Amino acid sequence: MNWLGAGFEVFGEHILWTDLTGNVLSLALVWLAMRKTLWTWPVQLTGALLLLAASLHAHVPGNALKQVLFCGLALYGWAMWTRGRRDAHGLIVRQATPKERAVLVGMLLVGTAVVAQLFVHLEWLKIAWSPWANAYIFVGSAVATFAQSRALVDFWVVWVLVDLVGVPLAFKSGLYVSGAVYGIFFVTVMVGFRNWLRESRAVQGARAPREKAVTLK
Repeated sequence: MNWLGAGFEVFGEHILWTDLTGNVLSLALVWLAMRKTLWTWPVQLTGALLLLAASLHAHVPGNALKQVLFCGLALYGWAMWTRGRRDAHGLIVRQATPKERAVLVGMLLVGTAVVAQLFVHLEWLKIAWSPWANAYIFVGSAVATFAQSRALVDFWVVWVLVDLVGVPLAFKSGLYVSGAVYGIFFVTVMVGFRNWLRESRAVQGARAPREKAVTLK
């Protein structure tokens, strides 16, 4: 499949069209997520399919598996946000409860350990550089997307943690556009986190008087 390797040269490095286009859509995804539009999910699905093609060409199976998982999570998130927007008050962003945060952290830690062992022992995956880093990005990305589908502010924080490992891994794998985009993500994700956190606090503040009135009755 020659189209997987289609691209152009920049400073002697081969840039894949699939990698470039997929990451442009990923950048758009952050902007869409901040605005809570349903377009977030079809754009994420399309970007995941393109990055899957780029990962297959670059022989990065961990990242390829991540994109396959993203396709499923994009469909799940699309359904969840559609249901949320049909509610009387629309899609409401909120901070995770202590229990939900414990579950997210547990999923990240346990999931990374399990997937890393799979990467180590399944030779057909051919993880050439740090199976633990690949596993961390794989699981962390899934956890962040799942939290996003639940409209939890905390998903932005998980993305920051993923970016800290994603930048060096992408450059090491030769996905230079992905590496650059991960760096941009770090800044845009912080903006998204600030906006969602501010909105969640405003919603919580608006609901508190009503809840107190109901309690007094």
